Amino acid sequence: MKYLIAGLGNPGSEYENTRHNIGFKVLDQLAADLGGTWETGKNVMVCKVLFKSRILMLIKPQTYMNLSGKAVSHWMQLEKIKPDHLVVVTDDIALPSGKLRLKLKGSDGGHNGLKSIDSSLNSQNYPRLRFGVGNDFFPGKQVEYVLGTWKTEEIEAIQNGIIRSVDAIKMFVTIGPGQTMTAVNANK
Repeated sequence: MKYLIAGLGNPGSEYENTRHNIGFKVLDQLAADLGGTWETGKNVMVCKVLFKSRILMLIKPQTYMNLSGKAVSHWMQLEKIKPDHLVVVTDDIALPSGKLRLKLKGSDGGHNGLKSIDSSLNSQNYPRLRFGVGNDFFPGKQVEYVLGTWKTEEIEAIQNGIIRSVDAIKMFVTIGPGQTMTAVNANK
């Protein structure tokens, strides 16, 4: 079985430690855990790893957030991966820092990366692992917030969330979405 795991973020060192790049951070940890090496692919950094007889194609789109769908769609077609074997890891301001939610489909929630993927796939029916980054910003300051770096008091929750995200992805590809959703979404 083959899965495409897409971590959303923006390329470039200026975005590396921002809230919007949590998808990249989760995939970096997953690749490290599984001994993977990143390579340059079409519109992405790509890492192919094996986990319990499953092939995981990890991608970090290099198209900037607003065009993430272009890279995801290309790699789904290239690797012949169906939407139910796609997991998109993204930041979510509607969740507290470090809190996770796994959904098998849904709206973009105003997230430009998900909006781009919805448009490229012409569907909202694909799994997404939402990683909470909180919403401690003044009205009209959302962009500055998600492109900002973590506060010191958030670091522990974020690091724990990254580890739980990696575990959630491993669960998803082995025991399936139903049990994974129960485990991830019940975690208070």
